[in-house]
Amino acid sequence: MAIQLLRYPQLGPSLWSFDTLPAGVRTENMPLVAEDRGESHGVLYTRGGERTVVCMMHPRGDMSRHYAIPALLEAGYAAFGQAGRWLNNDVGLIHEMLIVDVAASMKELRKRFENVVLLGNSGGGALYTFYQSQATTKPPGRLTTTAAGDPYDLNAFEMPEADGIVQLATHLGQGVLMLGCIDPSVVREDDALSIDPSLDMFNPENGFAEPPASSSYSAEFLQMYRAAQRGRVARLDAIARNCIVVQRHHQREMADEAFEDLTFKQKQFVWRRAFLGRYMEIHRTEANPAYCDLSIYPSKRDYGSFFSPRPDIFNSIEAGFGKLHTPRAWLSTWSGLSSRASTLECIPKIRQPTLVISYTGDNVVWIPDLEAIHQASGASDKQIHYVDGDHLGLPPKCNPNAPGRDGAMKIVTSWLRERFAAA
Repeated sequence: MAIQLLRYPQLGPSLWSFDTLPAGVRTENMPLVAEDRGESHGVLYTRGGERTVVCMMHPRGDMSRHYAIPALLEAGYAAFGQAGRWLNNDVGLIHEMLIVDVAASMKELRKRFENVVLLGNSGGGALYTFYQSQATTKPPGRLTTTAAGDPYDLNAFEMPEADGIVQLATHLGQGVLMLGCIDPSVVREDDALSIDPSLDMFNPENGFAEPPASSSYSAEFLQMYRAAQRGRVARLDAIARNCIVVQRHHQREMADEAFEDLTFKQKQFVWRRAFLGRYMEIHRTEANPAYCDLSIYPSKRDYGSFFSPRPDIFNSIEAGFGKLHTPRAWLSTWSGLSSRASTLECIPKIRQPTLVISYTGDNVVWIPDLEAIHQASGASDKQIHYVDGDHLGLPPKCNPNAPGRDGAMKIVTSWLRERFAAA
């Protein structure tokens, strides 16, 4: 019997893209070099006379063909889609460095437009919230290290503020996302098949039902499960930090005057450990009970996760969220206990007009998450809207007539017109 593992068999950049552009659109490729010399690039779309530009970016995706672009252009706004320095690969992604790529585009666009608005979709919303929270923090109050404790002083960079921000199906940060979907039943990090049956959400004894029937987990199991998820993330953090501690120990040995007195063989021993590159393989990250128990965060979503209608199987394969990272990237990006790119922690600092849009059939971002973002926003001018559609703005199977992207874009363009000058 064939099993459909992917929710979107055509999964890839095309799912985020537009089909056609309005007549008369001009495109400009914009290579960007950040102040730390990091390179990124973007595409600027205009029709002429635009006074406001709307930006889109994702931590590892290319937003230069995002589905919002045609609607923005039709409404009289320029659109800019950016791809950061870690395009299609977050193995080494450091969020504290990535937001300097945002700063590079902001500086360039500020020269051309009266207003710059950030439209953050999914992980792009968390990224932009992190950027804007640091941009609105005046030096010397910005971060001076990465999540791993490496020196990286954001006070040294020019970080222009945006004039407004849109949170479109924004999650609470990649780390918080991982905290909700990491499998706590993994017993050994070096064994992808190790399992504690008492913590296995796919164990029928714990409430799992054969798909596509909705599972039913008890409150006691969920409480134990969530605590164990935090425990596993804490263990992974400890592994990551230990790798960094060992590396730094040997780097200090290299800097010591006595290092020059060592034999060549002894120096080799130190060099290899000081420069050793390590990777963390994170097994089984498709295990949020809400994927299978539709009574958790009730909504108009289909059964399953963003990736698959069969998370019980997809959980074991190599694809999925946050599977391979350097220790530093894990701490900065995917650790729900260490990453600073947390939407709820950052958004209270943002006072600019804020629009939040929740897709009611989303199986990545739950409706209470978007409501929490709206509630925590520091803006006096803030709105939240609900649109039927899945995480990509496409109609779920259970709601084939959902307005999805079209409905969301009508809200976005109307909100923009009330606040920012169009062409």
